[in-house]
Amino acid sequence: MKEVTFADKSLYVGDDLAAALVEYARLLADTSGADSVTMRAIDSTGLTVDATFLLSAASVLLTQSSSLQAEPPDNREAVRYIYQRIDAINRPIGPQAIDSWETRDYDMDGSP
Repeated sequence: MKEVTFADKSLYVGDDLAAALVEYARLLADTSGADSVTMRAIDSTGLTVDATFLLSAASVLLTQSSSLQAEPPDNREAVRYIYQRIDAINRPIGPQAIDSWETRDYDMDGSP
């Protein structure tokens, strides 16, 4: 379990999500991008909450180990989303080929 501090608020999440958040935040900062990520977390009172992080170049995000003895909330979907976005940034899909028109359909003067 990791403690994630963001905007003076500390939340507790699983190690996998904390690592994904840091990696994604770094990549967004490098590319001048921004995104929001919603996840389940444990707050300072021990309650499970939904939290949305707005990640951008201006984000200040800290993760650190924690001694909290609790089962981290299930964030498989959030982790999957983050790694899909990381993959999309690292390996963008090029422009799709457009079906080209055939020159035989047109005369040189432009009439069909």
